[in-house]
Amino acid sequence: MAILLICCASWGLQQITVKWIIADISPVMQAALRSIGAFFLIAFWIKVRRKPIFEKDGTLWWGIGAGLLFGTEFMMIYWGLEFTNASRAVVFLYLAPFIVAVGSQFLFPSEKLNKLQFLGLICSFLGLIVAFGESLLLSSTEMLIGDIMLIVAAIMWASSTLLIKKGPLAKISPNKTLLYQLAVSSVMLLAVSKLLDEPGIIRVTDLTIYSMLYQTVWVAAMTYAAWFWMVKHYPAAKLASFSFLTPMFGVVSGVVLLNEPLTPSLVVAMFLVASGIYLVNRKPKIKPAYPL
Repeated sequence: MAILLICCASWGLQQITVKWIIADISPVMQAALRSIGAFFLIAFWIKVRRKPIFEKDGTLWWGIGAGLLFGTEFMMIYWGLEFTNASRAVVFLYLAPFIVAVGSQFLFPSEKLNKLQFLGLICSFLGLIVAFGESLLLSSTEMLIGDIMLIVAAIMWASSTLLIKKGPLAKISPNKTLLYQLAVSSVMLLAVSKLLDEPGIIRVTDLTIYSMLYQTVWVAAMTYAAWFWMVKHYPAAKLASFSFLTPMFGVVSGVVLLNEPLTPSLVVAMFLVASGIYLVNRKPKIKPAYPL
């Protein structure tokens, strides 16, 4: 839970750091640079630990598949932020936990959610609707395009989580799994940036450097490595339920860093999200084997 809270807080703040420098570095190029930098950091860490990278373990094609899903997810997120605002984006992006929860019912028989846990997922999503309800009204065609892109990103995120959990990638080092995703996404995102004829790096400022270091070193390298380690060891649906905290931390970051108001609806939303997480992770009572 402690690791998840740190990861969620970090991911919530990342949305702000991306927006801060979107005028300095094109969005898809930002995602590409992040993947490239994180790839070398993870590869260096694996080398320091003297773990094999290129051993034949039957995961190559699974790794490429996970990398394509990962690359598509972040292409849609970064590019979509050009068309829609961050509050709308996070609502649609965090459809992913529902897709994971539904997929888990078919792929992992031992991870069935009961009715109370499903109620928890619904409760958390209602919290997001309350928090970002005002932004749900479409105001332009561009916003609709951005919303669709974020929905695709949510599908890609959920699919990669389920693919890693179900296939042989769950049996290898989480760092190698992340390395697959970073390697494939680096090539993919660079190619997409070129195809989109993005200007790339427009100017370099102190804020640009700090933002890219945060996105690359902390988020893409360290928190994602922690996430994939947890995907390997804990139920996928319950992990996904904690991701509802990320937009909440994003809002808090906006209040602190961008002087946005802390409204009553936001307080209600945070209560709903906390309640949902409690319900999803609540252990059922064990009935006694005989009457007491």
